Amino acid sequence: MKRSITLFFLLAVITFASAQKNSSAPKLKVPVQKDSIKKSKTIIEIQEKKTDSLINSLGIYKPYKKEAHASYYADKFTGRKTSSGTRFDNNKYTAAHKKLAFGTKVKVTNERNGKWVIVEITDRGPFVKAREIDLSKRAFMDIVANKGSGSMQVTIEVLAD
Repeated sequence: MKRSITLFFLLAVITFASAQKNSSAPKLKVPVQKDSIKKSKTIIEIQEKKTDSLINSLGIYKPYKKEAHASYYADKFTGRKTSSGTRFDNNKYTAAHKKLAFGTKVKVTNERNGKWVIVEITDRGPFVKAREIDLSKRAFMDIVANKGSGSMQVTIEVLAD
């Protein structure tokens, strides 16, 4: 008896759900407070303005290379001298590039999730043909999608003078 009631109830739910999908009847509208919508729009607008002003205060970046491969420094390099003469620190926002001048500010954006960091070129490398830029571990971990990966595809933009 219980089984047939359960089966009947299940069939009724399925029938009702499929009828709702196929019907052109208007959907139920859930009442929403207009004040909460205005507040959320205001918060979003403020956040967008803050982001825009942050980017503007950081400067204008011009595209350098898309679909570049980025990796990060191993911990064993911490404390060693870089090509520019400074000591490498894996907790700072620095990077190594084969051609860009030392001191160049570069915006590196992960193409997979859109996260980005701004780093300063302080060293030469990477010395692997397929890689374009080596980031400090901190910079890499801030933008990587999967913390276990050792490389990612990025877009590189250089600060315009």
